[in-house]
Amino acid sequence: MSVADLNAQRAWYQRALGLHEVIEEFQLDEPAVRTVVLRSGSGVRLELIERAGASRNRDYVDPLDAASTLGFGHWAVSVRDLDAAFAAIVAAGGVGVWPPVDAVQPGARFAYVKDPEGNLIELIQPPATTVTSPE
Repeated sequence: MSVADLNAQRAWYQRALGLHEVIEEFQLDEPAVRTVVLRSGSGVRLELIERAGASRNRDYVDPLDAASTLGFGHWAVSVRDLDAAFAAIVAAGGVGVWPPVDAVQPGARFAYVKDPEGNLIELIQPPATTVTSPE
């Protein structure tokens, strides 16, 4: 994901989403580009890229607005406890866009937040799985 401030976004994603492990860092002088690949304990990876002079075409109000433009609109991550994840991200400086609600898939729930630069993130809590023993 292209970001305006690599250091600030890196710190936010480490704090808000637990992407603490740094897998890779890279820098070019021309064009001026810096990248970092972060990973969570569960294996989620995110690459943040900062390029000098980059700009955003437009900000999205919500996921339906983002769907009106081709290309990247949001990214999604699976969470175990949607309410806790939503609250933690907002407490860490994220912006709540759509609060947790039931999804179409029975038992699943979802919500949307924005990171400090306005990138949309969908939080998805899959349905609880029940383990049955053979009879």
